[in-house]
Amino acid sequence: MAYKFNITRGNAILNFSEEFCQSRCQLIESESFAKVLEKYIKHIKRTDTTIYEYLHAVEADDVDLLKDLRDVFKLLLVMSVEEVCAMRSQLKAYFKDRDMFIALVEDVYLFWRRLQRYAIVFNETKRAGYQNVQFADAQSEFEELVLEVYRSIQSAVGKKDKVLRQITAGVNAGLAVTHMRPFLPYEYRNLDEIPFIESVVIHPPFIAYSKRNKRDGVFPEIKTNPIEDKKFDAESWLCYPAKVGDLLCFVYFNVKFMAQGVTLCNLFDLADETEYRNRKPDLIYVYGYEDGEMNQAFYQDESNDMIVALLSANDDFDYFGYMKKMCLTLHNVQKINHRELPVHGAMVKMTLRSGETKNIVVMGDSGAGKSETIEQIKVLGEAYITDLKTIYDDMGVLTLGDKGKVKTSGTEIGAFVRLDDLDAGYSFKELDRSVFMNPDKVNARIVIPITDYKDVVAKHDVDLFLYANNYDEDGEALSFFDTPEEALEVFRAGNRMAKGTTTEYGLVGSYFANPFGPVQRREQTEPILQDYFKRMFKQGVKVGQLRTRLGIKGNEHKGPKDAAMAILKYVTGDETLKELPKEE
Repeated sequence: MAYKFNITRGNAILNFSEEFCQSRCQLIESESFAKVLEKYIKHIKRTDTTIYEYLHAVEADDVDLLKDLRDVFKLLLVMSVEEVCAMRSQLKAYFKDRDMFIALVEDVYLFWRRLQRYAIVFNETKRAGYQNVQFADAQSEFEELVLEVYRSIQSAVGKKDKVLRQITAGVNAGLAVTHMRPFLPYEYRNLDEIPFIESVVIHPPFIAYSKRNKRDGVFPEIKTNPIEDKKFDAESWLCYPAKVGDLLCFVYFNVKFMAQGVTLCNLFDLADETEYRNRKPDLIYVYGYEDGEMNQAFYQDESNDMIVALLSANDDFDYFGYMKKMCLTLHNVQKINHRELPVHGAMVKMTLRSGETKNIVVMGDSGAGKSETIEQIKVLGEAYITDLKTIYDDMGVLTLGDKGKVKTSGTEIGAFVRLDDLDAGYSFKELDRSVFMNPDKVNARIVIPITDYKDVVAKHDVDLFLYANNYDEDGEALSFFDTPEEALEVFRAGNRMAKGTTTEYGLVGSYFANPFGPVQRREQTEPILQDYFKRMFKQGVKVGQLRTRLGIKGNEHKGPKDAAMAILKYVTGDETLKELPKEE
Protein backbone atom coordinates (compact mmCIF):
# COMPACT_ATOMS: atom_id res chain seq x y z
CA MET A 1 0.00 0.00 0.00
CA ALA A 2 1.73 3.10 -1.25
CA TYR A 3 -0.92 5.52 0.06
CA LYS A 4 -0.64 7.11 3.49
CA PHE A 5 -4.36 7.30 4.14
CA ASN A 6 -7.53 6.20 2.43
CA ILE A 7 -11.24 6.60 3.14
CA THR A 8 -13.42 4.04 1.40
CA ARG A 9 -16.94 2.86 2.16
CA GLY A 10 -16.89 4.35 5.65
CA ASN A 11 -13.45 2.87 6.45
CA ALA A 12 -10.49 5.08 7.30
CA ILE A 13 -7.26 3.18 6.63
CA LEU A 14 -4.03 4.67 8.00
CA ASN A 15 -0.76 3.32 6.67
CA PHE A 16 1.58 3.76 9.65
CA SER A 17 4.50 2.58 7.52
CA GLU A 18 4.11 5.67 5.34
CA GLU A 19 2.89 8.25 7.84
CA PHE A 20 2.96 8.19 11.62
CA CYS A 21 2.31 11.49 13.40
CA GLN A 22 4.15 12.05 16.67
CA SER A 23 3.19 15.64 17.47
CA ARG A 24 0.03 17.72 17.45
CA CYS A 25 1.26 19.89 14.58
CA GLN A 26 2.23 16.85 12.52
CA LEU A 27 -1.30 15.51 12.92
CA ILE A 28 -2.99 18.75 11.78
CA GLU A 29 -0.54 19.14 8.88
CA SER A 30 -0.82 15.49 7.81
CA GLU A 31 -2.34 14.28 4.59
CA SER A 32 -4.63 12.05 6.66
CA PHE A 33 -6.16 14.97 8.56
CA ALA A 34 -6.64 16.93 5.31
CA LYS A 35 -8.54 14.03 3.74
CA VAL A 36 -10.78 13.60 6.80
CA LEU A 37 -11.53 17.32 6.86
CA GLU A 38 -12.20 17.34 3.11
CA LYS A 39 -14.58 14.39 3.49
CA TYR A 40 -16.27 16.14 6.42
CA ILE A 41 -16.88 19.33 4.39
CA LYS A 42 -18.41 17.29 1.55
CA HIS A 43 -20.61 15.49 4.08
CA ILE A 44 -22.01 18.64 5.73
CA LYS A 45 -22.46 20.24 2.30
CA ARG A 46 -24.45 17.25 1.05
CA THR A 47 -26.63 17.16 4.18
CA ASP A 48 -26.86 20.98 4.23
CA THR A 49 -26.29 21.35 7.97
CA THR A 50 -26.43 24.61 9.93
CA ILE A 51 -22.67 24.30 10.48
CA TYR A 52 -22.09 24.31 6.71
CA GLU A 53 -24.35 27.35 6.29
CA TYR A 54 -22.29 29.14 8.95
CA LEU A 55 -18.96 28.21 7.32
CA HIS A 56 -20.22 28.91 3.80
CA ALA A 57 -21.18 32.42 4.84
CA VAL A 58 -17.53 32.99 5.82
CA GLU A 59 -15.88 31.26 2.85
CA ALA A 60 -17.89 30.15 -0.20
CA ASP A 61 -15.12 28.13 -1.86
CA ASP A 62 -14.72 24.66 -0.30
CA VAL A 63 -11.02 24.42 -1.21
CA ASP A 64 -10.25 27.71 0.55
CA LEU A 65 -12.50 26.66 3.44
CA LEU A 66 -10.43 23.49 3.88
CA LYS A 67 -7.19 25.52 3.92
CA ASP A 68 -8.61 28.03 6.40
CA LEU A 69 -9.85 25.38 8.82
CA ARG A 70 -6.49 23.59 8.80
CA ASP A 71 -4.78 26.91 9.58
CA VAL A 72 -7.29 27.73 12.34
CA PHE A 73 -6.93 24.35 14.02
CA LYS A 74 -3.12 24.48 13.87
CA LEU A 75 -3.00 27.96 15.38
CA LEU A 76 -5.45 26.98 18.14
CA LEU A 77 -2.98 24.35 19.32
CA VAL A 78 -0.70 27.14 20.60
CA MET A 79 -2.88 30.26 20.78
CA SER A 80 -6.15 31.49 22.19
CA VAL A 81 -8.97 32.63 19.88
CA GLU A 82 -8.13 36.27 20.61
CA GLU A 83 -4.49 35.75 19.65
CA VAL A 84 -5.47 33.96 16.42
CA CYS A 85 -7.80 36.82 15.46
CA ALA A 86 -5.13 39.42 16.23
CA MET A 87 -2.47 37.57 14.22
CA ARG A 88 -4.65 36.50 11.26
CA SER A 89 -7.49 38.99 10.89
CA GLN A 90 -8.89 37.17 7.83
CA LEU A 91 -9.78 34.24 10.12
CA LYS A 92 -11.71 36.40 12.58
CA ALA A 93 -15.07 35.73 10.87
CA TYR A 94 -14.93 32.05 11.83
CA PHE A 95 -15.31 33.03 15.48
CA LYS A 96 -18.24 35.42 14.99
CA ASP A 97 -20.44 32.85 16.78
CA ARG A 98 -18.23 31.10 19.33
CA ASP A 99 -20.85 28.45 20.12
CA MET A 100 -21.14 27.56 16.45
CA PHE A 101 -17.37 27.14 16.19
CA ILE A 102 -17.37 24.91 19.29
CA ALA A 103 -20.12 22.85 17.62
CA LEU A 104 -17.90 22.60 14.52
CA VAL A 105 -14.98 21.20 16.56
CA GLU A 106 -17.27 18.65 18.17
CA ASP A 107 -18.84 17.69 14.84
CA VAL A 108 -15.47 17.10 13.11
CA TYR A 109 -14.40 14.91 16.04
CA LEU A 110 -17.65 12.89 15.90
CA PHE A 111 -17.35 12.52 12.11
CA TRP A 112 -13.89 10.99 12.61
CA ARG A 113 -15.11 8.65 15.32
CA ARG A 114 -18.06 7.45 13.22
CA LEU A 115 -15.63 6.11 10.63
CA GLN A 116 -14.37 2.54 11.01
CA ARG A 117 -10.68 3.26 11.63
CA TYR A 118 -7.83 0.85 10.88
CA ALA A 119 -4.05 1.13 11.11
CA ILE A 120 -1.79 -0.96 8.90
CA VAL A 121 1.94 -1.46 9.18
CA PHE A 122 4.23 -3.51 6.96
CA ASN A 123 6.66 -5.68 8.86
CA GLU A 124 9.35 -6.11 6.24
CA THR A 125 10.59 -2.49 6.44
CA LYS A 126 10.37 0.29 8.98
CA ARG A 127 9.99 3.42 6.89
CA ALA A 128 10.15 7.04 7.98
CA GLY A 129 6.49 7.23 8.97
CA TYR A 130 6.52 4.31 11.35
CA GLN A 131 10.07 4.79 12.69
CA ASN A 132 10.97 2.52 15.60
CA VAL A 133 7.75 2.53 17.59
CA GLN A 134 6.28 -0.89 18.37
CA PHE A 135 2.97 -1.37 16.58
CA ALA A 136 0.67 -1.78 19.59
CA ASP A 137 2.39 1.12 21.35
CA ALA A 138 2.07 3.20 18.19
CA GLN A 139 -1.68 2.72 18.18
CA SER A 140 -1.91 3.80 21.84
CA GLU A 141 0.26 6.84 21.15
CA PHE A 142 -1.87 7.78 18.15
CA GLU A 143 -5.02 7.56 20.27
CA GLU A 144 -3.53 9.82 22.93
CA LEU A 145 -2.45 12.26 20.23
CA VAL A 146 -5.95 12.49 18.71
CA LEU A 147 -7.47 13.11 22.14
CA GLU A 148 -4.82 15.70 22.96
CA VAL A 149 -5.45 17.62 19.74
CA TYR A 150 -9.21 17.54 20.25
CA ARG A 151 -9.00 18.69 23.87
CA SER A 152 -6.39 21.37 23.14
CA ILE A 153 -8.60 22.96 20.48
CA GLN A 154 -11.66 22.64 22.73
CA SER A 155 -9.82 24.43 25.52
CA ALA A 156 -8.53 27.15 23.20
CA VAL A 157 -12.08 28.05 22.09
CA GLY A 158 -13.29 28.18 25.68
CA LYS A 159 -14.93 24.79 26.24
CA LYS A 160 -13.70 23.29 29.51
CA ASP A 161 -14.75 19.68 30.15
CA LYS A 162 -14.98 18.67 33.80
CA VAL A 163 -15.50 15.01 32.86
CA LEU A 164 -12.96 13.41 30.50
CA ARG A 165 -13.87 10.19 28.73
CA GLN A 166 -10.96 8.04 27.52
CA ILE A 167 -12.85 6.62 24.56
CA THR A 168 -11.40 4.94 21.47
CA ALA A 169 -10.46 8.05 19.49
CA GLY A 170 -7.60 6.51 17.54
CA VAL A 171 -8.11 3.33 15.54
CA ASN A 172 -10.57 0.49 16.11
CA ALA A 173 -8.07 -2.13 14.99
CA GLY A 174 -4.50 -2.45 13.79
CA LEU A 175 -3.07 -4.94 11.28
CA ALA A 176 0.55 -5.95 10.89
CA VAL A 177 0.97 -7.28 7.36
CA THR A 178 3.75 -8.59 5.16
CA HIS A 179 4.43 -9.13 1.49
CA MET A 180 5.05 -12.82 1.02
CA ARG A 181 4.71 -14.78 -2.20
CA PRO A 182 2.35 -17.65 -1.29
CA PHE A 183 2.72 -21.25 -2.37
CA LEU A 184 -0.12 -21.18 -4.92
CA PRO A 185 -0.72 -23.15 -8.13
CA TYR A 186 -0.09 -21.33 -11.42
CA GLU A 187 -3.79 -20.62 -12.02
CA TYR A 188 -3.83 -18.38 -8.92
CA ARG A 189 -0.77 -16.25 -9.73
CA ASN A 190 -3.11 -13.21 -9.84
CA LEU A 191 -3.20 -13.38 -6.02
CA ASP A 192 0.58 -13.42 -5.52
CA GLU A 193 1.09 -9.73 -4.67
CA ILE A 194 -1.67 -9.42 -2.06
CA PRO A 195 -0.15 -8.88 1.43
CA PHE A 196 -0.78 -11.34 4.27
CA ILE A 197 -2.01 -10.38 7.75
CA GLU A 198 0.49 -11.45 10.43
CA SER A 199 -1.17 -10.10 13.56
CA VAL A 200 -4.24 -8.12 14.63
CA VAL A 201 -4.77 -5.69 17.50
CA ILE A 202 -8.40 -4.89 18.35
CA HIS A 203 -9.45 -1.95 20.52
CA PRO A 204 -12.77 -2.82 22.18
CA PRO A 205 -15.56 -2.14 22.11
CA PHE A 206 -15.30 -2.92 18.40
CA ILE A 207 -18.69 -2.08 16.87
CA ALA A 208 -19.17 -2.76 13.16
CA TYR A 209 -22.07 -1.83 10.94
CA SER A 210 -22.91 -3.51 7.66
CA LYS A 211 -25.46 -2.78 4.94
CA ARG A 212 -27.35 -5.98 5.78
CA ASN A 213 -28.04 -7.90 8.95
CA LYS A 214 -29.17 -11.25 7.46
CA ARG A 215 -27.85 -13.86 5.09
CA ASP A 216 -29.96 -15.24 2.25
CA GLY A 217 -30.04 -18.65 0.52
CA VAL A 218 -27.29 -21.20 -0.06
CA PHE A 219 -24.04 -20.97 -1.97
CA PRO A 220 -24.31 -22.81 -5.31
CA GLU A 221 -21.57 -24.91 -6.85
CA ILE A 222 -20.38 -23.98 -10.36
CA LYS A 223 -18.29 -25.80 -12.96
CA THR A 224 -15.84 -23.01 -13.83
CA ASN A 225 -13.12 -21.50 -11.65
CA PRO A 226 -14.44 -18.09 -10.45
CA ILE A 227 -10.95 -16.79 -9.53
CA GLU A 228 -8.85 -17.75 -12.54
CA ASP A 229 -8.02 -14.82 -14.86
CA LYS A 230 -9.49 -12.20 -12.48
CA LYS A 231 -7.39 -9.05 -11.93
CA PHE A 232 -6.47 -7.86 -8.44
CA ASP A 233 -5.01 -4.52 -7.34
CA ALA A 234 -2.82 -5.49 -4.39
CA GLU A 235 -3.37 -2.01 -2.87
CA SER A 236 -7.04 -2.88 -2.31
CA TRP A 237 -6.76 -6.40 -0.90
CA LEU A 238 -5.53 -8.25 2.18
CA CYS A 239 -5.25 -11.96 2.93
CA TYR A 240 -6.28 -13.49 6.25
CA PRO A 241 -4.72 -17.00 6.40
CA ALA A 242 -7.38 -18.79 8.46
CA LYS A 243 -7.25 -22.18 10.10
CA VAL A 244 -10.75 -23.55 9.50
CA GLY A 245 -10.66 -26.73 11.54
CA ASP A 246 -7.56 -28.57 10.39
CA LEU A 247 -7.76 -27.01 6.92
CA LEU A 248 -5.89 -23.92 5.71
CA CYS A 249 -8.01 -21.25 4.02
CA PHE A 250 -6.62 -18.12 2.35
CA VAL A 251 -9.36 -15.51 2.77
CA TYR A 252 -8.74 -12.57 0.43
CA PHE A 253 -10.94 -9.58 1.22
CA ASN A 254 -11.40 -6.15 -0.32
CA VAL A 255 -10.37 -3.39 2.11
CA LYS A 256 -13.75 -1.75 1.48
CA PHE A 257 -15.09 -4.56 3.69
CA MET A 258 -12.45 -4.29 6.42
CA ALA A 259 -14.88 -4.96 9.27
CA GLN A 260 -15.77 -8.39 7.83
CA GLY A 261 -12.11 -9.28 7.30
CA VAL A 262 -10.86 -8.07 10.69
CA THR A 263 -13.70 -9.84 12.53
CA LEU A 264 -12.31 -13.15 11.25
CA CYS A 265 -9.69 -12.97 14.02
CA ASN A 266 -12.41 -13.59 16.61
CA LEU A 267 -13.75 -16.60 14.70
CA PHE A 268 -10.91 -18.47 12.96
CA ASP A 269 -7.40 -18.91 14.29
CA LEU A 270 -4.85 -16.84 12.37
CA ALA A 271 -2.23 -19.12 10.81
CA ASP A 272 1.42 -18.41 11.49
CA GLU A 273 3.73 -17.83 8.53
CA THR A 274 5.51 -21.11 9.27
CA GLU A 275 2.19 -22.88 8.72
CA TYR A 276 1.61 -21.58 5.19
CA ARG A 277 4.92 -20.34 3.72
CA ASN A 278 5.58 -23.52 1.72
CA ARG A 279 2.10 -25.02 1.85
CA LYS A 280 -0.68 -24.91 -0.70
CA PRO A 281 -3.97 -23.91 0.94
CA ASP A 282 -6.87 -26.35 1.06
CA LEU A 283 -9.38 -23.54 0.47
CA ILE A 284 -9.38 -20.09 -1.15
CA TYR A 285 -12.11 -17.48 -0.69
CA VAL A 286 -12.22 -14.08 -2.43
CA TYR A 287 -14.67 -11.73 -0.68
CA GLY A 288 -15.76 -8.44 -2.23
CA TYR A 289 -14.61 -8.66 -5.86
CA GLU A 290 -15.77 -5.60 -7.79
CA ASP A 291 -17.26 -7.10 -10.95
CA GLY A 292 -20.66 -5.42 -10.83
CA GLU A 293 -22.28 -8.85 -10.53
CA MET A 294 -24.01 -10.93 -7.85
CA ASN A 295 -21.62 -13.88 -7.84
CA GLN A 296 -21.49 -16.04 -4.71
CA ALA A 297 -20.46 -19.52 -5.79
CA PHE A 298 -17.80 -22.15 -5.10
CA TYR A 299 -15.86 -24.47 -7.37
CA GLN A 300 -14.02 -27.74 -6.84
CA ASP A 301 -10.54 -27.46 -8.35
CA GLU A 302 -9.84 -31.16 -8.68
CA SER A 303 -6.45 -30.81 -10.34
CA ASN A 304 -5.11 -28.85 -7.35
CA ASP A 305 -7.27 -30.56 -4.67
CA MET A 306 -8.73 -27.24 -3.52
CA ILE A 307 -12.20 -25.77 -3.05
CA VAL A 308 -12.34 -22.11 -4.09
CA ALA A 309 -15.00 -19.41 -4.04
CA LEU A 310 -15.67 -15.81 -5.02
CA LEU A 311 -18.27 -13.38 -3.74
CA SER A 312 -18.98 -10.08 -5.50
CA ALA A 313 -18.72 -6.65 -3.88
CA ASN A 314 -22.36 -5.81 -3.36
CA ASP A 315 -24.43 -4.21 -0.61
CA ASP A 316 -26.59 -7.35 -0.54
CA PHE A 317 -23.55 -9.37 0.57
CA ASP A 318 -22.26 -6.84 3.11
CA TYR A 319 -22.81 -9.01 6.19
CA PHE A 320 -20.43 -11.18 8.20
CA GLY A 321 -22.64 -14.23 7.65
CA TYR A 322 -21.47 -14.27 4.03
CA MET A 323 -17.85 -14.29 5.16
CA LYS A 324 -18.23 -16.98 7.81
CA LYS A 325 -20.62 -19.36 6.08
CA MET A 326 -18.77 -19.50 2.76
CA CYS A 327 -15.57 -20.44 4.62
CA LEU A 328 -17.51 -23.22 6.35
CA THR A 329 -19.13 -24.35 3.08
CA LEU A 330 -15.69 -24.77 1.50
CA HIS A 331 -14.48 -26.67 4.57
CA ASN A 332 -17.50 -28.95 4.60
CA VAL A 333 -17.33 -29.85 0.91
CA GLN A 334 -13.68 -30.79 1.31
CA LYS A 335 -14.55 -32.92 4.35
CA ILE A 336 -17.35 -34.68 2.47
CA ASN A 337 -14.81 -35.47 -0.25
CA HIS A 338 -12.81 -37.29 2.43
CA ARG A 339 -15.86 -39.19 3.76
CA GLU A 340 -16.19 -37.11 6.92
CA LEU A 341 -19.58 -35.76 8.03
CA PRO A 342 -20.00 -31.97 8.61
CA VAL A 343 -22.27 -31.16 11.56
CA HIS A 344 -24.08 -27.84 11.83
CA GLY A 345 -24.08 -27.71 15.60
CA ALA A 346 -22.35 -26.98 18.87
CA MET A 347 -20.39 -29.25 21.19
CA VAL A 348 -19.45 -28.99 24.86
CA LYS A 349 -17.19 -31.11 27.04
CA MET A 350 -18.74 -31.29 30.49
CA THR A 351 -16.86 -32.46 33.60
CA LEU A 352 -19.14 -33.52 36.47
CA ARG A 353 -18.31 -33.26 40.15
CA SER A 354 -17.83 -37.05 40.14
CA GLY A 355 -14.94 -36.58 37.72
CA GLU A 356 -16.84 -38.15 34.82
CA THR A 357 -16.83 -36.28 31.49
CA LYS A 358 -19.64 -36.06 28.94
CA ASN A 359 -19.23 -34.81 25.38
CA ILE A 360 -22.50 -33.39 24.08
CA VAL A 361 -23.21 -32.35 20.48
CA VAL A 362 -26.35 -30.27 19.81
CA MET A 363 -27.14 -30.06 16.09
CA GLY A 364 -29.48 -27.71 14.20
CA ASP A 365 -29.73 -24.94 11.62
CA SER A 366 -29.47 -21.19 12.31
CA GLY A 367 -31.73 -20.05 15.15
CA ALA A 368 -32.44 -23.57 16.45
CA GLY A 369 -31.09 -22.74 19.91
CA LYS A 370 -27.71 -24.50 19.96
CA SER A 371 -25.60 -21.65 21.31
CA GLU A 372 -28.36 -20.37 23.58
CA THR A 373 -28.79 -23.77 25.25
CA ILE A 374 -25.06 -24.09 25.84
CA GLU A 375 -24.95 -20.64 27.43
CA GLN A 376 -27.78 -21.71 29.75
CA ILE A 377 -25.87 -24.88 30.69
CA LYS A 378 -22.96 -22.64 31.72
CA VAL A 379 -25.24 -20.51 33.88
CA LEU A 380 -27.38 -23.27 35.43
CA GLY A 381 -24.73 -25.94 35.76
CA GLU A 382 -22.25 -23.99 37.84
CA ALA A 383 -23.17 -25.86 41.02
CA TYR A 384 -23.32 -29.32 39.40
CA ILE A 385 -20.30 -29.43 37.10
CA THR A 386 -16.67 -28.54 37.67
CA ASP A 387 -15.83 -27.56 34.12
CA LEU A 388 -17.65 -26.85 30.86
CA LYS A 389 -15.58 -26.31 27.75
CA THR A 390 -17.15 -25.32 24.43
CA ILE A 391 -15.32 -27.23 21.70
CA TYR A 392 -17.27 -25.69 18.82
CA ASP A 393 -20.23 -23.36 18.61
CA ASP A 394 -21.56 -23.60 15.05
CA MET A 395 -19.85 -26.16 12.85
CA GLY A 396 -18.07 -29.41 13.56
CA VAL A 397 -17.29 -32.64 11.81
CA LEU A 398 -17.69 -36.34 12.61
CA THR A 399 -14.66 -38.46 11.79
CA LEU A 400 -13.58 -42.04 12.41
CA GLY A 401 -10.87 -42.79 14.95
CA ASP A 402 -9.19 -46.05 15.87
CA LYS A 403 -11.26 -49.15 15.09
CA GLY A 404 -13.93 -47.02 13.41
CA LYS A 405 -14.98 -45.16 16.57
CA VAL A 406 -16.95 -41.98 15.86
CA LYS A 407 -15.06 -38.85 16.94
CA THR A 408 -15.80 -35.15 16.56
CA SER A 409 -13.82 -31.92 16.21
CA GLY A 410 -14.63 -28.30 15.37
CA THR A 411 -13.86 -25.54 12.90
CA GLU A 412 -13.90 -22.22 14.78
CA ILE A 413 -12.28 -20.73 17.87
CA GLY A 414 -15.17 -18.27 18.22
CA ALA A 415 -18.92 -17.89 18.22
CA PHE A 416 -21.22 -15.71 16.10
CA VAL A 417 -24.18 -15.35 18.46
CA ARG A 418 -27.50 -13.47 18.38
CA LEU A 419 -27.63 -10.80 21.10
CA ASP A 420 -31.42 -11.11 21.34
CA ASP A 421 -31.25 -14.69 22.60
CA LEU A 422 -28.57 -14.22 25.25
CA ASP A 423 -29.32 -13.39 28.85
CA ALA A 424 -29.58 -9.66 29.47
CA GLY A 425 -26.17 -8.34 30.43
CA TYR A 426 -24.17 -11.22 28.94
CA SER A 427 -22.83 -9.13 26.06
CA PHE A 428 -21.73 -6.38 28.43
CA LYS A 429 -19.71 -8.86 30.49
CA GLU A 430 -17.85 -9.79 27.30
CA LEU A 431 -17.47 -6.21 26.09
CA ASP A 432 -13.69 -6.26 26.35
CA ARG A 433 -13.13 -8.93 23.69
CA SER A 434 -16.26 -9.03 21.53
CA VAL A 435 -16.95 -7.65 18.08
CA PHE A 436 -20.48 -6.24 17.97
CA MET A 437 -22.37 -6.42 14.67
CA ASN A 438 -25.27 -3.99 14.10
CA PRO A 439 -26.09 -3.88 17.85
CA ASP A 440 -29.13 -1.62 17.40
CA LYS A 441 -30.82 -3.76 14.73
CA VAL A 442 -32.83 -6.98 14.53
CA ASN A 443 -30.55 -10.05 14.52
CA ALA A 444 -27.76 -8.11 16.23
CA ARG A 445 -24.72 -10.32 16.80
CA ILE A 446 -21.50 -10.58 18.72
CA VAL A 447 -18.43 -12.46 17.54
CA ILE A 448 -16.46 -13.68 20.51
CA PRO A 449 -13.48 -16.05 20.93
CA ILE A 450 -14.41 -19.01 23.12
CA THR A 451 -12.03 -21.94 22.54
CA ASP A 452 -8.31 -22.65 22.12
CA TYR A 453 -7.44 -23.94 18.66
CA LYS A 454 -5.80 -27.10 20.03
CA ASP A 455 -9.09 -28.08 21.69
CA VAL A 456 -11.07 -27.29 18.53
CA VAL A 457 -9.07 -29.66 16.31
CA ALA A 458 -8.59 -32.46 18.87
CA LYS A 459 -10.59 -35.66 18.21
CA HIS A 460 -13.25 -35.99 20.92
CA ASP A 461 -15.55 -38.89 21.77
CA VAL A 462 -19.31 -38.34 21.41
CA ASP A 463 -21.63 -39.30 24.31
CA LEU A 464 -24.83 -37.46 23.34
CA PHE A 465 -25.78 -36.43 19.80
CA LEU A 466 -28.92 -34.29 19.90
CA TYR A 467 -31.14 -32.50 17.39
CA ALA A 468 -32.15 -28.97 18.45
CA ASN A 469 -35.92 -28.84 17.87
CA ASN A 470 -37.04 -25.22 18.24
CA TYR A 471 -40.58 -25.68 16.84
CA ASP A 472 -42.32 -28.39 18.95
CA GLU A 473 -44.16 -27.05 21.97
CA ASP A 474 -45.31 -30.48 23.16
CA GLY A 475 -43.10 -33.30 24.36
CA GLU A 476 -40.23 -33.76 26.80
CA ALA A 477 -37.36 -31.30 26.66
CA LEU A 478 -35.01 -34.26 26.11
CA SER A 479 -35.91 -37.58 24.48
CA PHE A 480 -33.97 -40.33 22.68
CA PHE A 481 -34.47 -42.38 19.51
CA ASP A 482 -34.50 -46.18 19.49
CA THR A 483 -33.17 -46.83 15.97
CA PRO A 484 -30.92 -45.09 13.41
CA GLU A 485 -33.86 -44.97 10.95
CA GLU A 486 -36.08 -43.18 13.47
CA ALA A 487 -33.34 -40.67 14.24
CA LEU A 488 -32.44 -40.08 10.61
CA GLU A 489 -36.03 -39.14 9.79
CA VAL A 490 -35.73 -36.11 12.10
CA PHE A 491 -32.07 -35.24 11.47
CA ARG A 492 -32.34 -35.60 7.70
CA ALA A 493 -35.43 -33.33 7.50
CA GLY A 494 -33.57 -30.56 9.32
CA ASN A 495 -36.73 -28.70 10.33
CA ARG A 496 -36.71 -25.48 12.35
CA MET A 497 -38.85 -22.45 13.00
CA ALA A 498 -36.97 -19.64 11.24
CA LYS A 499 -36.33 -16.72 13.58
CA GLY A 500 -35.21 -14.12 11.07
CA THR A 501 -31.50 -14.99 11.28
CA THR A 502 -31.75 -15.47 7.51
CA THR A 503 -34.45 -14.20 5.14
CA GLU A 504 -36.61 -17.29 5.83
CA TYR A 505 -39.68 -17.27 8.08
CA GLY A 506 -41.95 -19.97 9.45
CA LEU A 507 -41.31 -23.72 9.59
CA VAL A 508 -38.58 -24.55 7.09
CA GLY A 509 -36.22 -27.45 6.52
CA SER A 510 -32.83 -28.15 4.94
CA TYR A 511 -31.11 -31.46 4.36
CA PHE A 512 -29.36 -32.56 7.58
CA ALA A 513 -29.93 -29.00 8.87
CA ASN A 514 -26.79 -27.99 6.99
CA PRO A 515 -27.08 -25.80 3.88
CA PHE A 516 -23.31 -25.36 3.93
CA GLY A 517 -22.08 -28.38 2.00
CA PRO A 518 -24.43 -31.33 2.61
CA VAL A 519 -27.31 -29.58 0.79
CA GLN A 520 -25.13 -29.00 -2.28
CA ARG A 521 -23.66 -32.51 -2.07
CA ARG A 522 -26.71 -34.48 -0.91
CA GLU A 523 -26.09 -37.63 -2.97
CA GLN A 524 -22.48 -37.74 -1.83
CA THR A 525 -23.42 -37.05 1.82
CA GLU A 526 -26.32 -39.52 2.22
CA PRO A 527 -24.27 -42.78 2.44
CA ILE A 528 -21.82 -41.07 4.82
CA LEU A 529 -24.75 -39.89 6.97
CA GLN A 530 -26.27 -43.37 7.20
CA ASP A 531 -22.89 -44.93 8.00
CA TYR A 532 -22.15 -42.56 10.90
CA PHE A 533 -25.60 -42.91 12.47
CA LYS A 534 -25.42 -46.70 12.36
CA ARG A 535 -21.98 -46.54 13.96
CA MET A 536 -23.18 -44.19 16.74
CA PHE A 537 -26.08 -46.47 17.68
CA LYS A 538 -23.81 -49.52 17.58
CA GLN A 539 -21.20 -47.78 19.74
CA GLY A 540 -23.69 -46.69 22.41
CA VAL A 541 -23.89 -42.97 21.60
CA LYS A 542 -27.22 -41.61 22.85
CA VAL A 543 -28.94 -40.00 19.85
CA GLY A 544 -31.93 -37.85 20.66
CA GLN A 545 -33.96 -34.69 20.34
CA LEU A 546 -33.65 -31.53 22.44
CA ARG A 547 -36.68 -29.25 22.42
CA THR A 548 -35.29 -25.73 22.80
CA ARG A 549 -38.64 -24.11 21.82
CA LEU A 550 -36.61 -21.08 20.74
CA GLY A 551 -38.87 -20.50 17.73
CA ILE A 552 -42.07 -20.42 19.80
CA LYS A 553 -43.12 -16.96 20.90
CA GLY A 554 -42.67 -16.39 24.61
CA ASN A 555 -40.16 -19.24 24.98
CA GLU A 556 -37.06 -17.42 23.71
CA HIS A 557 -35.37 -17.62 27.13
CA LYS A 558 -37.41 -20.26 28.97
CA GLY A 559 -37.06 -22.86 26.19
CA PRO A 560 -33.23 -23.03 26.15
CA LYS A 561 -33.23 -22.88 29.96
CA ASP A 562 -35.55 -25.91 30.22
CA ALA A 563 -33.48 -27.76 27.61
CA ALA A 564 -30.27 -27.02 29.51
CA MET A 565 -31.80 -28.24 32.76
CA ALA A 566 -32.97 -31.46 31.08
CA ILE A 567 -29.42 -32.16 29.91
CA LEU A 568 -28.03 -31.49 33.39
CA LYS A 569 -30.57 -33.82 34.97
CA TYR A 570 -29.73 -36.57 32.47
CA VAL A 571 -25.93 -36.42 32.74
CA THR A 572 -25.95 -36.18 36.54
CA GLY A 573 -28.73 -38.78 36.95
CA ASP A 574 -30.45 -36.44 39.42
CA GLU A 575 -34.06 -35.59 38.49
CA THR A 576 -34.38 -33.29 41.51
CA LEU A 577 -31.99 -30.68 40.16
CA LYS A 578 -33.39 -27.18 39.99
CA GLU A 579 -32.17 -23.70 39.21
CA LEU A 580 -30.32 -22.27 42.17
CA PRO A 581 -31.11 -18.74 43.34
CA LYS A 582 -28.64 -16.12 42.14
CA GLU A 583 -26.20 -14.59 44.59
CA GLU A 584 -27.01 -11.09 45.77
